[in-house]
Parts: sequence; C-alpha cells; structure tokens
Amino acid sequence: MSGRDPGRLRERVTIELPVRTADGAGGAAIGWTALATVRAEVISFRGTTLVATEREEAREPYRVVIRYRDDVTAEMRLRWRGRVLDISGRHDPDGDRRWLVIDCEVRA
Repeated sequence: MSGRDPGRLRERVTIELPVRTADGAGGAAIGWTALATVRAEVISFRGTTLVATEREEAREPYRVVIRYRDDVTAEMRLRWRGRVLDISGRHDPDGDRRWLVIDCEVRA
C-alpha cells in the first residue's frame, strides 16, 4: 500500500467523536462533534444481508483510506455524503504511518 497515489483521496469525510453530556436524571446523552474533515478514498463493497434470529439485517460495508492519524478510534464514526459510517476496525497496512485504513458500515 506504500505506493498509494495521494490523488485517489478525492472524497471528504468528517471524523466525529462522541460527546457525553449529563441528562439531568443521573445518566448521559451521547452527541457527536466533528474532530476533523479529511481527504479520503472511499471504497464501497457490495451490501450483504445477514439473517439474525428471525430477522434480516442489511449491511453496507465500506473501506475508507486516509492519511495516517493516531487519534482515530473505534468509538468514533465517519460522516460521508450524508451517511453515518460506524467504524468496525482500523489499521496501518504497512506499519509506516503513511496511511490509515478504516473499515466501516453504514448505520441502519
């Protein structure tokens, strides 16, 4: 992956992080705030349907490639073209801290 062309980063995605605020009843409400908007390559995989305990569940997986950042975690999410993408995994494919590959699914 080290030979990846930066010109493939044609999309913009916003990295969002959860913000917990007291709800006044002893609990917390979760909101989202933008951490950064970055250039990305967004790769769509064909949607799959899983059968889970008597109901079908549609999944739409994506792989998002951005320049390496060490502050992206699985608790965060991405926003792309009006879609919310939940992060299911992330890795540095070459170990050289140039690229970050983020596996995601569209939130149902």
